[in-house]
Amino acid sequence: QVQLVESGGGLVQAGGSLRLSCAASGRTFSNHVMGWFRQAPGKEREFVATINQSGRITYYVDSVKGRFTISRDNAKNTVYLQMNSLKPEDTAVYFCAAASSVILHTTLAKYDYWGQGTQVTVSS
Repeated sequence: QVQLVESGGGLVQAGGSLRLSCAASGRTFSNHVMGWFRQAPGKEREFVATINQSGRITYYVDSVKGRFTISRDNAKNTVYLQMNSLKPEDTAVYFCAAASSVILHTTLAKYDYWGQGTQVTVSS
């Protein structure tokens, strides 16, 4: 069982930066692929980024490549999402998720555990 708690969301102007954190409970954090997803009002939840167990392999949706960076610290049971050059279209609730998997996944159904989400609002 893995419990996830996100933090770091807020209101920022376009072009600004935020760093989201996701703290995980349990001793099996390092065994899980971790992902970040987001859900804008009236839209379906979508994939943003994922990272493998060691942190050496990452993958991003095209719309955030070059602006967002996912990373993890297994000693702290935490995964991060550094978001730079934010745009109004990045406004959403951001969720972290954990997958009991050996490969990266971009689909929601592959993730076993989810946090409650943190709101990110980017003003123009």
